[in-house]
Amino acid sequence: MVVLEIQRGERPLIVSLPHTGLEIPPDLQTRMTSPWLARKDADWWVERLYDFAHLMGATMVRTPVSRSVIDVNRDPTGASLYPGQSTTELCPTTTFDGEPLYLGAPPDDQEIAARREAWFDPYHAALATEITRLRARHPRVVLYEAHSIRSRIPRLFEGLLPHINLGTNDGASCDPLLLLAVESICRESEFSHIANGRFKGGWTTRRYGRPSEGVHALQVELACRSYLDEPDGEFDPDTWPPAYDPARAAPLRATLSRMLHACLDFAER
Repeated sequence: MVVLEIQRGERPLIVSLPHTGLEIPPDLQTRMTSPWLARKDADWWVERLYDFAHLMGATMVRTPVSRSVIDVNRDPTGASLYPGQSTTELCPTTTFDGEPLYLGAPPDDQEIAARREAWFDPYHAALATEITRLRARHPRVVLYEAHSIRSRIPRLFEGLLPHINLGTNDGASCDPLLLLAVESICRESEFSHIANGRFKGGWTTRRYGRPSEGVHALQVELACRSYLDEPDGEFDPDTWPPAYDPARAAPLRATLSRMLHACLDFAER
C-alpha cells in the first residue's frame, strides 16, 4: 500500500492534498459498515482539479489513504480544532452526517497510535522536508491546503457554504497581503467566497503557517457544487460521487489557476 505521493517542484509553492485518498486496508474495510460510507467524505476529484499545479513548478504532497483510516489534517493529540462544534476525529468513527463507520468497536488508543505511525507521521515528515528544502532556496514559501466538501452538511454547519472558503487561522497563518491577493481573484470570479468563516484552516494550516519564518499557509475549502453536479436530495451510492466532468470543472479550474499564480507572485516578488 502506497503511503505517500510526492511530486517535487522548485518554485516556492506546496500544494497539500490530505483528503483525496480512497485506499483502505482490506482487514480494516471488513470492520466497517460499508466501503461507500467509508469514502463518502473524501475530497472528491480535488487531485484532478489541481493537476495543473505541478506544471507551474509547485510541489505536490498527497496521501492515497482514506481520511476514514486516519485524518492527516487533525490535531494528533485528538484535541478539537473547533471546540463546541461537531467535527470528526483523528481516526473518524462517524461520517460527517453522524453515520457510524464501524460494525463493532472503533479503533482503540493502540490502533490509533499504529495508524499515526504508518500514515500520519510520514505525511507530516514529507511536508516538513519540502518546506525546509524550498525555504533554503526562497525567502518565502506558500503552503496551500487543497480541500473540498459537500455544500450542505447540517451536522457541521448551517445553510449553504460559499463556493470558496479560505482559512488562515484568523489571520495567523499567512501575511494579510497573500489573503488579500487571493480574495481579489475570488471577487472577480463567478464564485462566492468567505475568509475564516466555518473553515479557518485545519491542523496543517495552523501547524506550519509561520509568517515570521517565511512560511505562509492557506487552506482552500471548495463547496462541491462549484465543480460537480451535486445532488439536491439524498446522497447515496447511486448519486454520490458524480463523475468528474472536465467541462463542468473548467471555470473553477481557471479561478484556481489564478489563485495559485497569486500565491507564487506573493512568494517570489
